[in-house]
Amino acid sequence: MPDDSPDTQTSIRDALLTGDVSVQEVVRRSRIMVGALLVALAMLATGLLAYEASWRQGLAASRSNTEHKLELFNSAMEGMLNRLETVPATIQLNQEVLALLAAPQPNASTVPVNAYLAKLNAQLGSMAVYVLNTRGTVVGTSNYREAGSFMGEDLSFRPYFLTALAGQVGRHFAIGNTSRQPGYYLANPIRQEGRIVGVAVIKISLQPVQQLWAMLATPAVIVDEHDVIILASEPDWLYQRLAETPIEKRIELQIAQLYSESRLRLFPLGPELVNPSEVTRRDGLVLSNHAFQERLGRTLMAVPRDLRKMGWRLWSLHEVDSVRKQAVMVAMLSAVATGFVCLLWLVVQQRQRLVRQKLAAKRMLEKANSDLESKVARRTSALASANERLRKEVAERIQAEHTLREAQDELIQAAKLAAVGQMSTGITHELSQPLGAIRTLAGNSSAFLQRGDLATVGSNLALITRLTEQMGEIVQSLKGFARKAPATASRMDLSQAVNNALLLFVARLRSDHVSLHNDCQDEAIEVWGEPNRLEQVLVNLIGNALDAMKDQPHRTLHLHTEVADPNRIRLLIDDNGPGLPAHGADRLFEPFFTTKPRGEGLGLGLSISRDIVRSFQGELRAENLPEGGARFIIDLPSRAPEPGETADPPTTEHSAPAANPLP
Repeated sequence: MPDDSPDTQTSIRDALLTGDVSVQEVVRRSRIMVGALLVALAMLATGLLAYEASWRQGLAASRSNTEHKLELFNSAMEGMLNRLETVPATIQLNQEVLALLAAPQPNASTVPVNAYLAKLNAQLGSMAVYVLNTRGTVVGTSNYREAGSFMGEDLSFRPYFLTALAGQVGRHFAIGNTSRQPGYYLANPIRQEGRIVGVAVIKISLQPVQQLWAMLATPAVIVDEHDVIILASEPDWLYQRLAETPIEKRIELQIAQLYSESRLRLFPLGPELVNPSEVTRRDGLVLSNHAFQERLGRTLMAVPRDLRKMGWRLWSLHEVDSVRKQAVMVAMLSAVATGFVCLLWLVVQQRQRLVRQKLAAKRMLEKANSDLESKVARRTSALASANERLRKEVAERIQAEHTLREAQDELIQAAKLAAVGQMSTGITHELSQPLGAIRTLAGNSSAFLQRGDLATVGSNLALITRLTEQMGEIVQSLKGFARKAPATASRMDLSQAVNNALLLFVARLRSDHVSLHNDCQDEAIEVWGEPNRLEQVLVNLIGNALDAMKDQPHRTLHLHTEVADPNRIRLLIDDNGPGLPAHGADRLFEPFFTTKPRGEGLGLGLSISRDIVRSFQGELRAENLPEGGARFIIDLPSRAPEPGETADPPTTEHSAPAANPLP
């Protein structure tokens, strides 16, 4: 088959440009490739059609063979179970039985009835023969001498008794209530003067049916009218149901005790076998990837057979893997045969084409010899021109790559300068808060020093030391950003970060008469973040809240947490200010956007805070409170986020008519 790779296509194209290959040669090669593709498609189509035909034919033959075996099995089983069908009806001819049923209480007349039933049972070879009165009590039985005698047993709950009492012949499968042995029950009403006075029952053993499985030579099951497997070639399939049983049906089966105390498990193939359609009854059902692949084969065909007289259904399950293998083999042979025929036709066509080409070449030989020199000269000139154009193109590409590389270097340098400029502008805002606190603490320390309160002075100096360390960490963070290395996050105490941030606003909270409710100070709350950078976010948000409440007569600041889900913690910062502006809610976190008067804010606080929170795989958002005021929500993970894990999308929207000054 010709090579259709990109290299081959390129070589053909170059050969055309240089004149090494004629258009006719290219067309010839294209025809060969198209022909090879058509041959492959023909082989594939033939193989698929042959596979489908062989598969259907094999399934039909297998189904026909199975249906023949099912017919023989059905005839043999009906002969075993229904040969004694008329026996219960003859019991009413015995006058002693009629006398026993007519007696108000059991008496000595029970003895001859029991002897008669025992003799009858011995002659028939059945499991038991017994008589019930109209109340469902056994008044005579063939096993009256055995330890598990039915005598006196109440069987009024049995379906066959109820059916016979209604004047019909009862045919039912059940497990004996006393003997615990399964059997097929035939029941006939006993009439006297046109009135039903009792019921005669014969219990037939199902053991001979087990010997008939060899006729099928395949796994098979028999299900009753309740879709429960009552007979199976595989013992572990017994008393399994094909479908889920409704609660009403389950209660009915428990009352009837047809399956004794057997736990009716769901048969793995049950959903496919329950309520077969007309197509399934006619064509069978193919089961693939079923639960018994190791035991029965990968593919099964299930063929049903209704046992109408008994109200049962027989399912034969036989493997058809051999049919599939045969279909695959037929498909392969058909595809190979198709390919051989197509290749033979192509060979014939190729030979004819070669003959025509040789004749044409002979006619063109003289003309080709005369034009050879001029053609060589033209080709040499064209080749020289092509080489010159190629050298120019190479030089132009080298120059273009050099220019592109310089432009990329300039763009990278501009991006670095823009990032450093953005961080330099942001650090000015981030350092203003600690510097203001240091200035306040230094002034307070001077006053306390004059009073001689050295303990307070020492405490203020310690705070100043911590704030200077915090400023150093901010500068270090800027250096880390320049290196594109994110700050290191770890498990931290959110309550400690809140307390550290509030510590910077103690004097302002007192002077502005702000009512502080901090619900985060009672216990440790572990989140994933970096303490220093998270305190920067808290200081910014708390400062904004205090600025927003400065014109309120009563100022309230509330900090509390809530568990969003087992892996996330939310910190809520509520104020009773005028709320978020409705006109700027969508620009709340944009850089350089602020509602404060000119000169009081750069508009970077919320933008930087959101970037910090997002670096912890968290989210910062805002909303208006129904009772008035604004709420800022910091959503943080409570553990180290998984790779690729991000914060949940915001579930609230910004909505408030009033304005809240923003940094």
